[in-house]
Amino acid sequence: MGSLLPLSLLLLLAAAYPGGGRARRRRGARAQGPGGSSPAPSETSEPFWVRISPQFKAVQPGGSVWLNCSTSCPLPENSSLSTPLQRGQTLSGPGWVSYQLLDVRAWSSEVRCFVTCAGETRGAKAKITAYKRPQSVILEPPLVVGNEYTLRCHVTHVFPVGFLVVTLRRGGRVIYSENLKRYTGSDLANVTLTYTLPARPRDLWKPVTCHARLSLDGLVVRSSSAPITPTVLAWRPAPKALASTSIAAFVAILLVVGAAYLRNRPLVQNQSKERRVSAGRAGGRRNVGQFGEP
Repeated sequence: MGSLLPLSLLLLLAAAYPGGGRARRRRGARAQGPGGSSPAPSETSEPFWVRISPQFKAVQPGGSVWLNCSTSCPLPENSSLSTPLQRGQTLSGPGWVSYQLLDVRAWSSEVRCFVTCAGETRGAKAKITAYKRPQSVILEPPLVVGNEYTLRCHVTHVFPVGFLVVTLRRGGRVIYSENLKRYTGSDLANVTLTYTLPARPRDLWKPVTCHARLSLDGLVVRSSSAPITPTVLAWRPAPKALASTSIAAFVAILLVVGAAYLRNRPLVQNQSKERRVSAGRAGGRRNVGQFGEP
């Protein structure tokens, strides 16, 4: 009996040891995860996204716009909007918040939406552009002076002028283009483009048009004038000027010739009288001689 007691104790310890070892290994596996990886994140610490829509919006100066900020975070801690524009109403629902922005007048404004989830903050941004399509684009008929003619194009009530490009086309080909990026005004403006080019007969009957283009970071606004077709009538001022010059020169020549004629007329008359008197005297002598003969 004395010898059996230690043996039974050893068997009990051996039976308890393997189980204990497996329990420790399982606990270690739960702590490390499969393959020794880090603990799996909880739902609140999983990656989440933040979106804002629309990401680009163009409005008329003084207009308003709604922006929607949405997220995949199931339990957002906070949502906010960063913008220099005037805020209006705010609407919200599960996973989204909509913000109203009022009286948009800056040509370009950046808006940022932020959401905080499980201590982490993420954001998204949008751009708002204010613009005004030209009220009208008017091309005046060409003004001919000498051997040149001048084109004038009027672009009215446009904004922002710094992003305006005005182009003149003749027969579908660009003859002149100007970028007004040097203009930095923040109000509606009227623009007049003046361009002078040689007057050539081969350019007759080719339609001329004026085009205005606003390029606003992804938005392109185009406007154009009615075509003007230079004809023979448009070229009349130069022939009229030439005809007036020719007439003036002709009149001057007539005046010079007339003055010379009037100046020489008395001399011619005196010479004619002297010839008649001399002829009379010579005839008298001949008559006397004839009468004096036997």
